[in-house]
Order: sequence, then C-alpha cells, then structure tokens
Amino acid sequence: MATAPTISVGDGNSSRDMHPSIATAGPKPTVIGLYGISGSGKSFLLKHLQQELSPTEFALFEGSDKIASLIPGGLEAFHKLDEKCKSDLRGQAIEAIRKESCDTGRVAIVTGHFMFWGQEDATGQPVYTSNDLATFTHVIYLNIPIDIISQRRLNDGLKDRTAMSQEHLRRWQEAEVSKMRGVCREHHILFSVVSNPEALFPRVLDMILHFRQPITAKSNLARVRAKLDGILALPDRDNLETVLVMDGDKTLATEDTGALFWEMIAQTRPSLAAKSPLQELFGGPLGYSDTAFHQATLLYEEATDNEQFETACDTVASSVVMHPEIISLLRIVAEQRHVGALVVTCGLGRVWEKVLQRYGLSKTVGVIGGGRISDGFVVTAAVKAAIVSQLRNDTRRYVWAFGDSPLDLPMLKGADQAIVVVGDKRTRSSSMDEALYKAIHVENFRARQVLLPSQSPPRLNEEKLPLVRLDDEKFVESIVCHRRPVKILHATDKAAAKLLTSPTRDASVAGPALRDAHARYDMPHVQGHRITGHRLRGEQQTTIAMLMRGGEPMAFGVNEVFPKARFIYAASAGDIKRHHVDGQCTILLVDSVVNSGKTLMQFIEHVRGLHANIRIVVMAGVVQAEVVVETHPLAKLMGRHGACLVALRLSENKFTGTKGTDTGNRLFNTTYLI
Repeated sequence: MATAPTISVGDGNSSRDMHPSIATAGPKPTVIGLYGISGSGKSFLLKHLQQELSPTEFALFEGSDKIASLIPGGLEAFHKLDEKCKSDLRGQAIEAIRKESCDTGRVAIVTGHFMFWGQEDATGQPVYTSNDLATFTHVIYLNIPIDIISQRRLNDGLKDRTAMSQEHLRRWQEAEVSKMRGVCREHHILFSVVSNPEALFPRVLDMILHFRQPITAKSNLARVRAKLDGILALPDRDNLETVLVMDGDKTLATEDTGALFWEMIAQTRPSLAAKSPLQELFGGPLGYSDTAFHQATLLYEEATDNEQFETACDTVASSVVMHPEIISLLRIVAEQRHVGALVVTCGLGRVWEKVLQRYGLSKTVGVIGGGRISDGFVVTAAVKAAIVSQLRNDTRRYVWAFGDSPLDLPMLKGADQAIVVVGDKRTRSSSMDEALYKAIHVENFRARQVLLPSQSPPRLNEEKLPLVRLDDEKFVESIVCHRRPVKILHATDKAAAKLLTSPTRDASVAGPALRDAHARYDMPHVQGHRITGHRLRGEQQTTIAMLMRGGEPMAFGVNEVFPKARFIYAASAGDIKRHHVDGQCTILLVDSVVNSGKTLMQFIEHVRGLHANIRIVVMAGVVQAEVVVETHPLAKLMGRHGACLVALRLSENKFTGTKGTDTGNRLFNTTYLI
C-alpha cells in the first residue's frame, strides 16, 4: 500500500497500532490488493480493470495517489516527511479506502508495495502497515518473469526507476512472495500468485469477479447443498433409502492424491520438492480453517491453468489403486436401485471423478470435492458433516460414513453407521487414535473399523472399535437391505387388550397385583388347560433388556414366555454392554410406559452403536400415540435403525404420571417416598 520504507516485518501485527474504526469494525468489506515489485505492471493492469469493471460495484485506487491526496503538496511533500509521519499517512490512506468501500458497498481494488529493496542494500525494507493487514481480504501478486520486469523498467520513460540487475530483482521478488505468503496467512488474507504474463488480465479479472462476493461458511454450504441436490436428482436416484458417504484419500485407496499432485508439480519446480505446499499450509497458522481450504484452492490455481490442471489430474488418477474390497462393495451398491454412494473429499474432486471413471463407477458414484475456483465451493470437515445431516434429516436416508482421519470424524459421528478405514501404520493419520479415543470415551461415539489393506494393525482395540470385513455377507446385507417403515404393533382397540390393561390403569391396583398384570397372561387351550403360547425363533439369540425400574414386571413376563433369552437390567443405556449383544439376533427393550421417547432414543442409539445388525424391538404397555407419528424424533430414529414397537395400547392422553400416579411408584408400592 505504501510507497517508501517505514517498518520492519514484526512492527505491523498488533491491533493497538490500527486505526480505532478498524480495530472495532465488524465484517470486513472486500478490499483486494494488487502487489508486485516495481515494474510488475500494477498500474497498467489497474487501468485495464477500470475499463472492464462496473464503477457501481468496484472502486479502484492507486495507493500512491490516495496517499498524495491526503497531504498538501502530494507525493513530493510526502517524501520529505519523517518515517513516523509517512507511516501515519499510509495508515490513513488505507483506512479511507476501507471506509469508502464499507459505506458504498463497492469492492475496493488497491495497488500497493510490500517492500522496497535498493540494489546496494543487504535486505529489503517492508513498508506495509498494521492497517493494511487489518483491511485487505485478498492479495493478488503479479509474479511476472524477471526478464520482462527488467525490460519494462528500462523502457519506462514516465517513472524514475533506478538501475537494478536481474539477479537483484529476482531476489526481491522471491523474498516478497515468500514473506507475503506467510504474513497473509497469519492475518487470514487470501493470497494469490499470477505468473503468466500472456494470460495476466483475464486471470486477474476472473479472480476479482470470484472474490467480489465474500464466501462465508453459510454461502459455501449452500453451494455444496445445491451440488448434492443435483446428484440426488439424477435418474435412478429418486428411490434411494441408503447412501454410502465415503472420504477419498486414504479411504478409497492408500494414496493421498493431493500429495501425488504436488509431487508431480515438483518435478518441474524444484523449490516445491522439500515440502508439500499443502502440508505447509495446513500446518501453519490457518490450520484446517475454512480460510485454509480456500487458500488451498488458490494454490492449485497458482500452480496450473485449467488445461494443465486437467492433465495433472489425469496423471494422478492413473496412479491411484482403489482397495479391491471398496471396489467390490461399490459394484454391489451399483446394482441396487435403493442404495447409492457418494465420495465427499476435502481434496481434488476432479481426480476422484477420473479414478471412479477408470473403475467403471462414475455413473453410480457421485463426487463432491473442490480444487478449482470454478467448483464454487470447498469441502471442509464441517461440510462433510452437513452433507450427512442433509441426507439423514432432510431427505431421510440411512447413511453409512467411511473415513480415515480426524477431518472425517464429524461426518462419522453424524452418520447412522460409522466405519473407520485403517491403513498402513506408516502412512495413516497419526492423530486419529487420540481423536477416536476422545470421541468414544467422552462423546459415546460408536463406530467399527475395517483394515485396508487387511494386514494393517487395528486402531485402539476391538472392544472400543470392533473389526468388520467389507466382504462379509452379513455386513453387505446390512447395507443393501431395504429400510422398511417403522413397524408398530398394538392392540389398543382389541377386547383382549382392554381386559389386560384394565388392572394397569386402575389406580387402586399396586404392588404385586400390578406387577402380575404387567407380567403374565395365560391363554385357555381348546382342551381345557392353560398355555403360554409359541416358542420364539432365535430365542437363545435374544436379549431382554429391562428398562429399570418400570419395565421389570413386563420384562419378567416376557422372560417367562421366552425362558432361553438373556435377561439384563438397564438403568441407563450405558448399562448395556457389548457382550450383552455379541452373537445375538434380537434385543427387546421393555418398559411399562413410553411418554416422550427420549429415554428409548438413548437406548436405541446405544444398542445400534454396539451392534449394527441386531434387530431392535421396543415392548411397552402404554405408548403415547404422538411418538409413533413418522415426524416424531423417536419414530424417525426407529426408522433409521430398523427398530419396531409392540404395545398393548396407544394413548392419546398426554398425562404423564408423577408421584402417586407414576407407574414405577405404583408397581413397587413406593408412592410413600414422594
């Protein structure tokens, strides 16, 4: 922004140096800086942009002209000031531009200097200010070839330019790019480098038009949702009941396609060989923030034009080998009209489109991923979770999520079924074990793991993260099975049910008599004796979970009819352990009364987390009718997990017993304790 040396690199980073209105301002207006060493063509480019951009939407400024307008005598007077006064004027200039942009709603485009470096000086002198760092939202750096810059400086008859060698100009430019990249990341300023002089104007124009509308997390997600809606609207996808949502890199294959991309680029650019630009970006001050993912897109734009990007993606895709187990599963899914699959990647969506095309899966597996400005969005961990949420809650699909890293955890947590893909210990995420442990122990996260390749050592242990094989018939069946509507069996209006439930509704009946009413019903046989009914299929593989304490008498009655079933007490969902359901086909959750359904929801979620395929049956004496309506959270949850409900009676009466009328107190004669 400035025109002469003032401050060192560390001087401008404190908010206390900022203009008060900047330090306390709300959302930034969009202010784009055009930077480059002297002779890069910033002023020439600005004049062309003025002819192309609408003055109602954009305000364009020469930084030096704005400074000159603030002091009588212009730039000549400015150069005579001491360094403190110069710095103050620079701050006032960028603040005036920011305010004008904010007041008018126009995007500001400003030419500026980051540093000056004389031929005889050992180092360059930064000339940016803290106000610059607080104001700019984007910086476009003109990284023009040095021979062109040198020739321009020699031919420039309008400005007094000191003679500089090409070697010195190169050092100046390299220092600026390196330092500006770091400073911009520290201050969440998106930094773009444009190097091709032949495509300079259209490239910069495209970027400015892209930058003019600030991309918030909300607007980014809206574009992702539109992409998802478009995929779901494709032919043969209108009847989907189940969707597999899969991460790409190190999930579908061992390879990290982003790393492969930059390794390929480094073959022609030795400066990139030492460290991947993505590792440097995500390991820096931006972390895995939304800004970091937008910056990653700009790195891809910086490295390749559209044609080069396509060629690079072709090369990378040709070297990716998908796991055979994943291929087989996706091909089985492709044969099911009611099951779909979706790759959602934080990396290069175009690469995964090409990989799936190689394996003949591109017509049945959708891809949501970024990598280019033209994609219109980036995929973050939060975006992955939002996609799963939209599929589950908005479109009411049953979702299986597959992922390998902490970035996938929000998506895995939000899915109906979570599968952690575990790869080679040398290359898999080193932070995933700790993240999984915390999620399991603190957040009660339930997931399973698949080893790809199969010789990979598992994460944590099988108790915390059970193993599963993608080629296991039962596992595959649990994915491709139809998701039926919630089965609700009740006998509300049947005479037998009225007779059975009459004692349970009689306030004078309590204690043993009430427990017996919940427990047993003898049937008269035609030959004159009494019987208790038929045997249950898979009785020995059935677990009866009595929801304490109201469910105990009814659970005892069920256990008498099914004596070979396991019987457990459960005061809370956590009381049901993995060994209670291992090897079992069915679990019966027995309670006397279901009111809001909140407790049952906790039990159903917990059981499904322990065992993906076990049949869940809820048994109760009385169930509030509203909880079985398909829009109720309990009904939705039961539908997702394939649970069914058996009740003697559905009640329209929303009365919830308390104290003396509470069923639990009546069952055990504890009304005196209230």
